[in-house]
Amino acid sequence: MRDDPQLYDFLPYRNRPKLSWPGGKPVAVWVAPNLEYYEIDPPANPHRKSWTRPHPDVVGFAHRDHANRVGHWRMADAMTRHGFPGSVSLSVALCQHHPEVVADANERGWEFFSHGIYNTRYAYGMDEAQERSIIEDSIRTVRDATGQTIRGWLAPALTHTTRTLDLIAEYGLSYTCDLYHDDQPLPVATRSGRLISMPYSLEVNDHYGFFVYNMSPRDYARTLIRQYERLAAEGEATGSATVMCIPLHSYLIGQPHRIGPFEEVLRHIAADGRAWITRARDIADHMLARVA
Repeated sequence: MRDDPQLYDFLPYRNRPKLSWPGGKPVAVWVAPNLEYYEIDPPANPHRKSWTRPHPDVVGFAHRDHANRVGHWRMADAMTRHGFPGSVSLSVALCQHHPEVVADANERGWEFFSHGIYNTRYAYGMDEAQERSIIEDSIRTVRDATGQTIRGWLAPALTHTTRTLDLIAEYGLSYTCDLYHDDQPLPVATRSGRLISMPYSLEVNDHYGFFVYNMSPRDYARTLIRQYERLAAEGEATGSATVMCIPLHSYLIGQPHRIGPFEEVLRHIAADGRAWITRARDIADHMLARVA
């Protein structure tokens, strides 16, 4: 049995230090649109195939291409109508492939964090020089395209190395979405820098909802509302605030038959009044100021 990597302290949900959000809100809600680019015929990785079909997989590529051609605009307009900024999990190559999508998100006041260069390039088997190059490329590319300096990281296709968290902290990033272990943000132990684990979600990720759990659009919407109601109620009852992340892929949630129920979720949360509707970087800043 391997030793615990000791990335974070064990803190039982009860009796941990109290957490509060601005305005006394019991739950912070942030939306994570994954704006991605999938190569139709990417270089082979010996550890994982990019597509289930032989390359080139026109079906898989074209399905995901709907995101940048149509789905993003439908999803983004719904979010804007109800006052939800995005914290974009960005395949940074999108800045070159479809700069119009990145420019639109930037004009809406969304923030960007890195989801690697392409979602068809995996961290498996990378050496340190390769991983550093991807981090440096991400910082430079997003800054050139948007003027923003990325603050967060979600590994490409959720693939990591043992050094990923140490490296992103060394480069000055302040949060990681790669730990799915809690409903509150917590410090992560790294060799240098200061890093926060930002609650992301696999359970209410639309990819899992539609591809893994086979939910209907209304099932998924009801799941998001149940998630929100429980986290808000626990934040109120315990006096220690929580975080809800809504991870999205616009080629899924931006389909015509799905966007309506999702917009009902946004309307419900916005009208409820208990949510701090915010961005991931603002949650990280609040936490870092608190534990300084």
